[in-house]
Amino acid sequence: MSRPAAPPWLAHAFRAQRGPVPWSAVTRGAFAAGPLLLAGVLGGRTSVGVLAAVAAMLAGINDRPGSRRASVKRLGVPALAGAFGLLVGTYAGQGMTAVPLALAFTGLGLVAGGVSAVGPVASAAGTQLAVAVAFGAGMPAAESGWQRALAFLAGAGWLMLLRLALPSPGSPAGDFRFDGERAAVADVYDAIAALLDAAGGPHATARRAALTAALDHAQDALDGPRLRRHASSAAERRLHAQYAAALPLAEAATALFWVGEPVAARASEGPRRLAAAVRGDTAAGPLPAPRVPRAGLHLRAAAPVTPALRALDDALLRAAQAFDRAEGAHHRLIARRRSVRDVARAVFGAGGREYGLRVALCFGGSAAIAQMLHHTRWYGHHQHWYWLPVTAVFLVKPDLGPLASRVLCRAAGTVLGALVFAGLAALLPRPAGLFLLVAVCGALVPVAVRHFAALTAVITVLVLALVMVGGEPQASVSRIGETLLACALVLVVGHLPVPGRRGGAVRARLATAGTAAHAYLAHVLGDPGHPADGAERRTPSGPADLAGRWAQEEPAGRAAWPAKEEPAGRAAWPAGDGPTAGAPAGCDDRPERWALRREAYRTLAEARTAIALAAAELPALARHTEGTDAVAEVLERLVDTTTACAVHLDDTGRLTPRHVRQLRAALTELELQGMRAPAPAA
Repeated sequence: MSRPAAPPWLAHAFRAQRGPVPWSAVTRGAFAAGPLLLAGVLGGRTSVGVLAAVAAMLAGINDRPGSRRASVKRLGVPALAGAFGLLVGTYAGQGMTAVPLALAFTGLGLVAGGVSAVGPVASAAGTQLAVAVAFGAGMPAAESGWQRALAFLAGAGWLMLLRLALPSPGSPAGDFRFDGERAAVADVYDAIAALLDAAGGPHATARRAALTAALDHAQDALDGPRLRRHASSAAERRLHAQYAAALPLAEAATALFWVGEPVAARASEGPRRLAAAVRGDTAAGPLPAPRVPRAGLHLRAAAPVTPALRALDDALLRAAQAFDRAEGAHHRLIARRRSVRDVARAVFGAGGREYGLRVALCFGGSAAIAQMLHHTRWYGHHQHWYWLPVTAVFLVKPDLGPLASRVLCRAAGTVLGALVFAGLAALLPRPAGLFLLVAVCGALVPVAVRHFAALTAVITVLVLALVMVGGEPQASVSRIGETLLACALVLVVGHLPVPGRRGGAVRARLATAGTAAHAYLAHVLGDPGHPADGAERRTPSGPADLAGRWAQEEPAGRAAWPAKEEPAGRAAWPAGDGPTAGAPAGCDDRPERWALRREAYRTLAEARTAIALAAAELPALARHTEGTDAVAEVLERLVDTTTACAVHLDDTGRLTPRHVRQLRAALTELELQGMRAPAPAA
């Protein structure tokens, strides 16, 4: 008799991320908070050292795998927000009484929560803003607000400097500046090979999702802040060209995944050799081309496989040419470009409003409770009332897991960390033992981020050590009490009704994914003629009508060969030939198509993540997002089919009945779910 399965909200609390130990991040963590604290104490500025160590700890939480260029934004933006919050909090704590301070915390929580809906970096910035305001208002110090802000920036800046200066293990000898970008691009080629191996099998859908994640990571790694518009070095231009060469490969592999037929093992050898060439920064060498069926061979109900294999063959040839160039050309990186309107829509949309209200209630309510308990001397003689709002801010973040899981992990991690610190404080010599403890905890943060309970335990030990170095008595018991109080507050606020429809964050993500999917579909099926001279396109009645027209029309000049004929000598094509050679000059819109496809898959992945987290909530909350996973599945089928249509249209100029049937089925299902596909613009 099998054991009954644990409920999702409980199972999530025991789930941890897996992967190799990030030794480079561990090394940076060991040289960050501990040495900063020691320098402050030796210089006679203990409070400055404590603030710098706190900033390094918070930056260490955001120090995730990726490129050095991307880490500047991922670490720098939250650090700037934290420094500003510390400045504001210091002067607010000095000039406000309890009630105005609680109201100020509420308003700031509303802003920080709304901004956090924009994306991961904005979420980290909103969190550090609120945390630093609480630290500044409650932490006693002799320094002025601007001095504390500079100390905070110095701590975060020290970790960023280590991130930029230290090489990663296994980096090629000499130039290690782009090891993060190189690993991310190589992972894309490996993911393409894995998808080709899994095509037609039970793991194909998971491999396609893994390819999306790899492309997202590479896109972020290459799209960091820069002083110049284009890549300035030959090595970086070469990486951009290698990433651009992976996009048509990913498109062809996705089309083969959609066909649902197994692909010969030979097809994945080329992408794997390209992955090895990227990692080793070497030439690609000869690549085995996939075997394309000969002309006249009739495949069993799987005619789309031949155009997809031809597209894969052509993409491999062009990738080999891109790899063989000694110096890459200037490529416009296909990256996310969010306008001010997009950001405002995220902040003031349903997701931003709901999250902002909950952060405001938790942050302001916890500050009010903390002030009340502090003035009634419930805390005893120490001044740590700010711990309660700081804990509430971390607890209310939905990107750390479902609400019940966050509460359980936070409570368990705090109790464990406080007990461990109580034992170590009784055994370790002071202050040398405390410095060592801070350094060890800083090194453990990059590993502990894989589970919220482990991260909480490590941070609890580190913070309690900093408190003791600052001259305060041991505070393990009060830390446990404040954490349990914050857990209860966040749990209550999380179940309170808010204006508008519940589950707004999930539905907002799903709506964004739907808009991106329909934009991609409208581009692929826009006008069969693809006029290159700016001629006005016909306005169709909708994507379903477009699919029908593509099934009936075959525009002249679109296909370079007939649908059932394969040109001889394909492996020796020069760079200017291939399946799009017959297209009119200037009408190659594939880069725009790839950008739309990337956005469609990326927003779908974000929606899937939000749906999975919402499904793991307590039943009272999970019921508000029931059925959203089915909508996401239909959208994924629509985007997969659109990709297959794009590849097939490039090759033959017309769609098969299977393409049309699946497009219409997906669009009909979406209309039944209330998500109507807009007609493409004329």
